[in-house]
Amino acid sequence: MNFTDFHFADPRWLWLASVAPLLLALLHRHAAQARREQLARMASPHFLAQLTVSHSPGRRRAKEMLLVVAWGLAGLALARPQWGGVGTDQAWLGEDVVFVLDVSQSMLASDIAPSRIQRAKFAMLDFVRRQSHGRVGLVAFAGSAFIQCPLTFDADAFEETLLNVDEKTIPIPGTDIGRALNEAYRAMEKASHRKMVVLMTDGEDLEKTGVTAAKNLATNGVVVFAIGVGTPAGKEIQTINAAGQLEVVRDAKGEIVRSQLDETTLRDIAQATGGSYYPLGALGDGLTKVRSAIHALDRASGLQHSMKNGVDRFHWAVGAMLVLLTTESLIGTRRKPILPPA
Repeated sequence: MNFTDFHFADPRWLWLASVAPLLLALLHRHAAQARREQLARMASPHFLAQLTVSHSPGRRRAKEMLLVVAWGLAGLALARPQWGGVGTDQAWLGEDVVFVLDVSQSMLASDIAPSRIQRAKFAMLDFVRRQSHGRVGLVAFAGSAFIQCPLTFDADAFEETLLNVDEKTIPIPGTDIGRALNEAYRAMEKASHRKMVVLMTDGEDLEKTGVTAAKNLATNGVVVFAIGVGTPAGKEIQTINAAGQLEVVRDAKGEIVRSQLDETTLRDIAQATGGSYYPLGALGDGLTKVRSAIHALDRASGLQHSMKNGVDRFHWAVGAMLVLLTTESLIGTRRKPILPPA
């Protein structure tokens, strides 16, 4: 067995391993003295020898020693002895991430079920629930953009805000990705060592400002990961009219509007900031790739390092303590009777 790097993870309990056995030994000594004094008051030494002939002082001392050692082992177990180690790669998981969610009408298309906006929200919820560190924020955009949730460690507050966002959140029609990216930058702490933006959109940048805004953000250390929501084939957009019925969206000429995923624009936005583009996919696994990409950036920038964790071995002390306590309970204090010769 390899005992390298032996140490105690919680050494404050070592006092129990040293003091408790000593106090218990003193208590046993005091109890033995008290027993002798009580017996001396009951009968003469001659009769005491006859009365206690079946008593085994050696067995009693053995029981007491087992209890003393068991208490020492209890203290050692609580101190959590460790030796050996397990190497792990620790990435910097304290990144601040601002999600930028497209809530324009085109996100109502159902080329990925149940709709683009709902699938994007499900994927964002899953990402935040799996991320144990760092702050998250939310910007919603269409023809304009507004911060819905400032950067926060409160994942529940973020989730509640996200669930309440829909296509009616931004009443101004259109899709202005450039304005959305600038609003995301406003939500960030400028002193952060790296600023992460996750852009969730179908890429239909009607104002054509996304790439320009991304280049400006790159000079301020912002990295944009673009997630394409939808499919290149696209689908018509359906909305609920005043009568509560579904109807397809038509343009000024009366033709049905068919929204398609613009991967080229999103790829250009991501590359302008040193980020990456990923399609969200029908199961929302595009954000899983973002997590891996963040770790890759950490390794490249030296923010990821190897860490060796000690291996807990307290179970050995616990096991030995249980064996001693069980043995102590099975040992009696009486000698086996000596039968007279036949």
